[in-house]
Amino acid sequence: MEDPYKILIQPLITEKSTRLKDDSNKLMFKVHRDANKIEIKKAIESLFKVTVLRVNTLNMKGKVKRLGYNKGKRPDWKKAVVTLAAEDHIDFFEAV
Repeated sequence: MEDPYKILIQPLITEKSTRLKDDSNKLMFKVHRDANKIEIKKAIESLFKVTVLRVNTLNMKGKVKRLGYNKGKRPDWKKAVVTLAAEDHIDFFEAV
């Protein structure tokens, strides 16, 4: 998997991720399920021109949902928590 745009799907902007970004310079991303830590690190460094110190990954299980009698399941996905160097930062909402 070479293309960094296929590895990183979207940033996760939640209360917890915002707190982690402010306190310890960590960012959360939704990533491709087959991507490993080395590919995630290279993708973030090439796209955002920052230094990545550590990458932690979590496999998130999809929730089971019901609509009346029918039952379905949301897809499984992978989350990456990326620690940046102290002098680096990424702004997702620069103009806000």
